[in-house]
Amino acid sequence: MRVRELASVVGAEFEGNGELDIRGAAPLESAGFTDLSFLSSRRAERQARESQAACLVVPSDYVNTDDRTIIRAANPRAAAARIVAKLYPTLEAQPGIHPSASVGPGAVIGHGVTIAANAMLGAGVQIGAGCVIGPGSVVGDRAAIGGHSVLHAHVTIYPDVSVGERVILHSGCVLGADGFGFVLVDGVYEKFPQVGRVEIGNDVEIGANSCVDRAALGVTSIGDGTKLDNLVHIGHNCKVGRNVVIAAQTGLSGGVVVEDGAVIGGQVGIGDKARIESGAVLGSGSGVLTSKIVHAGDPVWGTPARPLKKYLEQLAL
Repeated sequence: MRVRELASVVGAEFEGNGELDIRGAAPLESAGFTDLSFLSSRRAERQARESQAACLVVPSDYVNTDDRTIIRAANPRAAAARIVAKLYPTLEAQPGIHPSASVGPGAVIGHGVTIAANAMLGAGVQIGAGCVIGPGSVVGDRAAIGGHSVLHAHVTIYPDVSVGERVILHSGCVLGADGFGFVLVDGVYEKFPQVGRVEIGNDVEIGANSCVDRAALGVTSIGDGTKLDNLVHIGHNCKVGRNVVIAAQTGLSGGVVVEDGAVIGGQVGIGDKARIESGAVLGSGSGVLTSKIVHAGDPVWGTPARPLKKYLEQLAL
């Protein structure tokens, strides 16, 4: 696509040769004469000037001293994301039910749904319009999936789970397995029945091999717009708010509350019934003890998690 067309995708202004043909996108250090790249930080400016990229997506106040072809954007990373999506369009799935797929009695399948090979849908499931159910995926009895959601290969959704619209579930994701609930009786662990549900909001993305456990009683919930990385575990009865971001290998014990807009790094462990307040930031490798509250403000780090400044002072000592 031409630079002029790509700039129009994000409603941005360009400088230089708007007729340049852009065929791909690449990092600054490896971009070639037909590639687009972008500046993710001020520190990358020197690297950008040395890059061979045909076009750069840059901040609005970037000083173009070498008269390069650029696209100015208030948020270069976000603009680049939309441009890359245009350069690499997703292949549209072909609606229909593969002959090897199994659909249970009473299932309601919306318009334009794709059900791939060896997928299994239980009794009474509801699949919204435009959904894609990947090969080998299993949707349990009475589960509901909102419109235009995508289940990649080998996703497992247990019975009575509710998934919102435009949700993306990556391969190996499991929603609604039993929570880790046991009672010690006379030296023997007896299972506490896990009879609750899982509710996933709209525009949620859950990474490969991540698990969201059903509640013992009540609901385990994930709010609208939240993004979970690969290998994330959400325990029973957790409530994760809207637009939360959780990186890989993080685990939430039962009953944890994560409020809207929180950011949780990788390999974070959070104990039972802890609360992460709205806008709080947990650095990678942090440990939050049972029933503790993490307030918004300075990022926290370490185990037990504490404000970054304190953590660094103690580390220095």
